[in-house]
Amino acid sequence: MSDDAQKSRLKFLPTGSSLHKLSALLTLALLIVVFSFTSSAFFSVNNGLTVLLQTSVIGLLAIGMTMVIITGGIDLSVGSVLALAGVVAGLLIKAGLPVFPAMVLGTFAGAICGFVNGLVVTKMRITPFVTTLGMMLVARGIALQLTGAAPISRLGEAFGTLGNGSFFRVVEMQANGFPKVVFPGIPYPAVLLLIMALLGAFLLKKRQIGRHIFSVGSSEEAARLSGVNVDRTKIWAYTASGGLAGLAGMVLMSRLVTVQPNEGVMYELDAIAASVIGGASLMGGVGSISGSMIGAFIIGVLRNGLNMAGTSAFIQMIIIGVVVIGAVYIDQIRNRN
Repeated sequence: MSDDAQKSRLKFLPTGSSLHKLSALLTLALLIVVFSFTSSAFFSVNNGLTVLLQTSVIGLLAIGMTMVIITGGIDLSVGSVLALAGVVAGLLIKAGLPVFPAMVLGTFAGAICGFVNGLVVTKMRITPFVTTLGMMLVARGIALQLTGAAPISRLGEAFGTLGNGSFFRVVEMQANGFPKVVFPGIPYPAVLLLIMALLGAFLLKKRQIGRHIFSVGSSEEAARLSGVNVDRTKIWAYTASGGLAGLAGMVLMSRLVTVQPNEGVMYELDAIAASVIGGASLMGGVGSISGSMIGAFIIGVLRNGLNMAGTSAFIQMIIIGVVVIGAVYIDQIRNRN
């Protein structure tokens, strides 16, 4: 076979990343098939919307987590930052600020936490694991201190719009005078997740910052010698992760229509699992937003299906833990190969 023919043939062969993404997609399809047999309500419209709502929070966290992981780092603080962002928004609303500006400032508070993570990692040269572990404790402590560990309620109907509203909702009035939902609509959180996923994928694939993120994760020294501002790139990734955690906090607290300072516990593990299942390498330099979205839906469908099957929360923790270990093991095998 000639060199040109061989190159043409290799061009159409799937890469390791695409194979990993394909295997994740097949896993998602398998989970859907299995859970459809365990519960007749699994394929209902309402349950599908529930999965979308549950996955939206994990997905938003996973987008930011993927960017950090590609740089070769990790962010263990996203669950606590999520809670702190919600608390900031809730307190501002209580102080008289309108809902939208309060949510913007709450999201900004999450971005500040991420910015601090990036500064500590790059300027103080403390490992990402220790840095973000410290921020996890700091952010959670601030959220609990500001609220006295009590929920913030009575935030008004407008606060629940983002988490509970939907596009194209169809409601008709029945003869008895009661409304009937013909089509529940497309939830706002699902649309928000789609927008942020497309934006994240665009930044990683088409913009200079995306190329810098991959180059830093592949070889930090080589990136530096190539003229990449490594510190600025890392700070950008951690800031994006914090900002997306803050946005996820707005979605989650809005769904609850109450700010819970204890929310978001262990969410960082779901985000890490979604990223790794979707093909991101903990060694850095490898990952994609589309793969992480598949991973997020795997986690969301797994939790939803186990709940509908009546599996206890403790068994669910065991299963998710095994899934995380398996995903990391597969990642190690891929790196060795």
